[in-house]
Amino acid sequence: MTSTTTEKQRERQIFRVTLWGSVVNFLLLVFKFVAGIVGGSAAMIADAVHSLSDFITDVVVILFVRISGKPCDAGHDFGHGKYETLASALIGLMLMAVGIGILWSGATQIVHVCQGHTLAQPGMIALVAALLSIVAKELIYQWTARVGRRVESQAVIANAWHHRSDALSSIGTAVGIGGAIVLGPEWRVLDPIAAVVVSVFIIKVSVQLFVPSIQELLEKSLPEADESFIINTILEQPGVSAPHNLRTRRIGSNRAIDVHFRMDGSTPLVEAHHATRQIEARLRAKFGPQTIITTHVEPLK
Repeated sequence: MTSTTTEKQRERQIFRVTLWGSVVNFLLLVFKFVAGIVGGSAAMIADAVHSLSDFITDVVVILFVRISGKPCDAGHDFGHGKYETLASALIGLMLMAVGIGILWSGATQIVHVCQGHTLAQPGMIALVAALLSIVAKELIYQWTARVGRRVESQAVIANAWHHRSDALSSIGTAVGIGGAIVLGPEWRVLDPIAAVVVSVFIIKVSVQLFVPSIQELLEKSLPEADESFIINTILEQPGVSAPHNLRTRRIGSNRAIDVHFRMDGSTPLVEAHHATRQIEARLRAKFGPQTIITTHVEPLK
């Protein structure tokens, strides 16, 4: 199987899982808006807005992953992988904005209750919508996260967490709506309290997605364990020593490795080339066939 075929299969898997996720998000956001309006639930309308943000991020992933899958060209010698990283950063930002919005809305409602206001009782349709959202979004999260890990796509994994954040948000909504319906007016404050708790987890996830993406855009090196593997792999090659000037980074789902090492100055060029090819083969077996490797052989001092 060629690397081009593998990349096409990867793109096809990403497109498929994201497309189905967007279909589920669209159906949910329409149902949630209707349930929120008919059921008189502000929490459900907020949850519908969260699903709308999910739908928007699905579109972002489809567009950016399509771009990142393009091969190298005259203007992008290292490919288009950073577009996928940019998509992950944008999703993290959007997720953070949603979390802060939910936090602000819930805190505002809690303040109103403390001031003596009574929240309106939501209708049963709002509770049904929340429960349906929990089940649907958790299933979509599991599928999307599994595909994201398989194809090593940060954007897809980020989108999976956005699905789960919607499920978590719906749990808070369901608790609040259910408490308001079953326990009476004095317990309707459970809705905004649960929303505030869930928003903290959403913001935490957004930071976990956003920070690594920014680090990659700023050319952060690969983890220490990966760099140690690279050094050890070079040292295992007979006739090769003193690896130095190691520079690494991620380019979307791929890695880029630049390293110097030394060999006996009398080594024939064909043998030096063979040793280099063997090192590159072992590194690509570890980090993937699309790994960009640049080596520089120097004579022993």
